[in-house]
Amino acid sequence: MTDTPQSLAEAVGRGMYERDHCAQAHGIELLEIAPGYARMAMSVRKDMVNGHDIGHGGMTFTLADTAFAYACNAANEVTVAAGCSITFPAPAKLGDLLTAECREVHKRGRSGVYDVTVTNQDGTVVGLFRGQSARLAGTVIPVPGASHA
Repeated sequence: MTDTPQSLAEAVGRGMYERDHCAQAHGIELLEIAPGYARMAMSVRKDMVNGHDIGHGGMTFTLADTAFAYACNAANEVTVAAGCSITFPAPAKLGDLLTAECREVHKRGRSGVYDVTVTNQDGTVVGLFRGQSARLAGTVIPVPGASHA
C-alpha cells in the first residue's frame, strides 16, 4: 500500500532493489528509505581492494551513488544523476562495513542536490559525495489506478 509518502518510498525501494543487479552483485543492502533519504551498507570484500591494499575509491563511490539513486527516486519520480563528485577523507579497508547515508539538500522543479556521507563501522568518514539529480518522465513503480499506455 502506498497511501503515505513513507509507504510509497518503501515500495519504491523494494521495486528498485528487485531490478538493481549492480547493488545486488556488490552486496549493497538497503537499510532504510524515506522521502529524500536512503541509508545503504556494503562490506569491503577482497575483490574491492586495490593495489595499495585499501578499498578501491570506485567501490565507495558506487555505494554512495546507489544511496543517492534511492533517495532521489523515493517519491516515485524517475530521477537520474546529472553530476556528482566525491572526496575520500580516509581509506576504506578490507573487511570494513561501510554505510552510506544520503539526504536531500535541495529540490526544485526537475533538479535536486543530495549529500551522502559514507562511514565505516567505527564512524570514520571514508567518503563525502554530492550528487545533482534530474527528474525524467515516468514513475519508478506502477501507480495503482493510473493508466499505463
